[in-house]
Amino acid sequence: MTDWRAVGYGFVVMLIAGLLATFVPVVGHVGAGLIGGFVAGYVAGGGLFSGFWHGLLAGSVSGVVVTLLLAAFGGLVGLAGGPLGSLLGGAGVLVVGLFLTLLFAVDSALAGAVGGVLGE
Repeated sequence: MTDWRAVGYGFVVMLIAGLLATFVPVVGHVGAGLIGGFVAGYVAGGGLFSGFWHGLLAGSVSGVVVTLLLAAFGGLVGLAGGPLGSLLGGAGVLVVGLFLTLLFAVDSALAGAVGGVLGE
């Protein structure tokens, strides 16, 4: 059973850590996923698999939300190039964002597994 409160805590921690990570671009965002996944797994408890699942969900949700926001922004900025520019700008950001969502989900899931074990 999914503990959405734990996923929500992990999501919020990832967003806050991600905003702070803009000063250390690559390491910071990976760290944000690790911290948020750990929090989701720790709050959910229940062992390795439960922590993995909740970390995975928290990382996926945050990745999808950030991707959709960036795709909408890319589409708006692309309007300067006309309708085709808007489509290509938004779609390009969406493809890259979905790849990043996968990366965020993987590191968050691993950190969530550790948090789930320690949260028991």
